[in-house]
Amino acid sequence: MVTEVPLEASAEARIRDSFGQQGLMAHLGAELADLQRGLTVIRLPYRPELLQHHGYFHAGATSAIADSAGGYAAMTVFPEDRSVLTVEFKLNLINPARGERLEAQGRVIKPGRTLTICQLDVWAENSGRRLHVATGLQTLICVSAQPRP
Repeated sequence: MVTEVPLEASAEARIRDSFGQQGLMAHLGAELADLQRGLTVIRLPYRPELLQHHGYFHAGATSAIADSAGGYAAMTVFPEDRSVLTVEFKLNLINPARGERLEAQGRVIKPGRTLTICQLDVWAENSGRRLHVATGLQTLICVSAQPRP
């Protein structure tokens, strides 16, 4: 596991800039709430458009913020000239996700030169209470940073 410590300012700026370019995260209304070496937290406020037919946060929204949280957690341990792509992830939805917001945490559990493994966890927050709604694992690959087309 990677020790959770603050990032250098240049790494934090690079990752926050990358998050700002994420069209899906902007579309969903997600925010990058915490960023440390080996740990990222993304929050997603409630909006009716993010719900499925039973009134819970849609699994697509839940998995999207979990995937991004893990990806950015991995990026914090990569060299500055490298980027990240998800190779695979599995997310178990363990409770219905209902509340004022979701919070996804990605945590590096095994950094690697090529492949990095992250733990993914998502909580629903409602009236100050947190309910664990999803958990999973993710494999990411370290790739050359490329300018956005």
